[in-house]
Amino acid sequence: MQSPAINIMVKAARAAGNVLIRSMNKLDALNVVEKDRMDYASEADRMAETAAVKELKRAHPDYAILGEEGGAQGRGRYTWVIDPLDGTSNYLHGIGHWCVSIALLEAGEPLHGVIFDPLRNELFTATRGAGAVLDDRRIRVAERKDLSGALIATGFHPRERARTAAQLDAVRSVLLHAEDIRRTGSAALDLAYVACGRLDGYFEAGVQPWDIAAGMLMVREAGGRVSDYKARTLPKLDVARGSMQIVAGNVKLHEPLQQALVSSGYAATFD
Repeated sequence: MQSPAINIMVKAARAAGNVLIRSMNKLDALNVVEKDRMDYASEADRMAETAAVKELKRAHPDYAILGEEGGAQGRGRYTWVIDPLDGTSNYLHGIGHWCVSIALLEAGEPLHGVIFDPLRNELFTATRGAGAVLDDRRIRVAERKDLSGALIATGFHPRERARTAAQLDAVRSVLLHAEDIRRTGSAALDLAYVACGRLDGYFEAGVQPWDIAAGMLMVREAGGRVSDYKARTLPKLDVARGSMQIVAGNVKLHEPLQQALVSSGYAATFD
């Protein structure tokens, strides 16, 4: 049985997803702003976040909120972290790979997570200590033991373009052993796919709390490991945290993936 918090989050994620589905028919008419260099947000992002926040506040008006579009609202032990549209560039280009991501943090640590893919109607949920689920099926990370034959995802974040050369060196290092690299355009779905075994691993820098809060919990609850590029535990998530690096995979694959980022010199560019 799902927890009451998960039920609330699912309702909020579906509300946001409904807004995004309706807005797909008028992409050319959406107002789009450039928040930062090559980092865009649309009217649909804002409307979807408003719909999600409405449901979350209805259930727990006392909880703080950290939204990608609305920023931080309130303070307290519990915080809803919302990415109303993870994969905005895909969405605006008509590429069908994007999602809604919502997490509930307790003192900066993910307690519950929901990632909803409206186009595929796939619902990923996780609760700390209770496992991860895709729809009604318990999920686990893939069993691959090393990089040989692995399918790895990454992202080239707009905030990290100054390190592109170093990241490409890391990609080259990974591809010496892995089957292939994917760049899907949605950090939350990348993490959900690692959790359910569709991807063997994932790494990216420049991610924000709303990008990874739900997904990092899912990977952990599916039996995997997440860390930064130096294999350190990820810090508590809060509005002041800023951008981070993340490496995710099963326990055996995580180390060779993380070590490839070190040996290529990529990890050292963050020192």
